[in-house]
Amino acid sequence: MGRNIRERLTELGLTLPGASAPKGAYVPAVRSGSLIFIAGQIPLTDGELTATGRVGAEVSPEWAKALSRQCALAALAAADSVVPLEEVTGAVKVIGYVSSAPGFLGQPTVVDGASELLTDVFGEAGRHARSVVGMAVLPLDAPVEIEIVLEAATPVT
Repeated sequence: MGRNIRERLTELGLTLPGASAPKGAYVPAVRSGSLIFIAGQIPLTDGELTATGRVGAEVSPEWAKALSRQCALAALAAADSVVPLEEVTGAVKVIGYVSSAPGFLGQPTVVDGASELLTDVFGEAGRHARSVVGMAVLPLDAPVEIEIVLEAATPVT
């Protein structure tokens, strides 16, 4: 990639968090060839949930969008644990899960927080395919969970 991702994060006023320890029997990220599959990230601050509850009830859609962005930043940290960010060329796929109050229909706008972070960081290479799902409840009562697939410049051989 032509630009340094860490410098771009600094320009955006963002600090890459430490990769979150798994909350179960899995790893935060796995590299397969040129793809980096990142486990679902929930919004954590210092290892604790930043917010809990359902979007459209206990959590506003605007706050949930910011939490979605926080999850995407955590996903970059997880990716950095298996491949240096300087080797990441862009995003391939985002899956967003939104814990939704009955009648809440704004899930795509919530997950835009993650999508926008990726385009802010990678430019056009951050544009990706995406799925968004409304859920009754997420692990630990998180309002949002984001799963991302990134691509690296050179595949592992």
